[in-house]
Amino acid sequence: MVVPAAAAQSKGDVSDLGETLGALADPVRRGVVELLQKGPRRAGEIAASLDLSPPAMSRHLRVLRQSGLVMEDHQGDDARVRVYSLKPEPFRQMRRWLDDVEAFWTLELDSFRKHVEKTRGKGK
Repeated sequence: MVVPAAAAQSKGDVSDLGETLGALADPVRRGVVELLQKGPRRAGEIAASLDLSPPAMSRHLRVLRQSGLVMEDHQGDDARVRVYSLKPEPFRQMRRWLDDVEAFWTLELDSFRKHVEKTRGKGK
């Protein structure tokens, strides 16, 4: 049996992936990510687009920041104006993990197909 490279990840990588998946488990936070794919946005814009109150949006943005999915920047001299954008690395890490899982199952299914063909005879 082939062990996917994801199994060889360090504990930090696995815990980071867990935080990423946990943060993305919420549909509102996935909505934030979808908005930020189009470009950086102010917190107020994000809240208005998702029809959320500023305090509710703040809680979701805090989870996304703590998981490393988004970064916060302040525009100009006003520290109250916060602009959010996506950080690419957690998404790259998740993509690598998904690629490893897909490769694992591709190999497993190919082995199963070969076994069936061998034991039952091809075309019977």
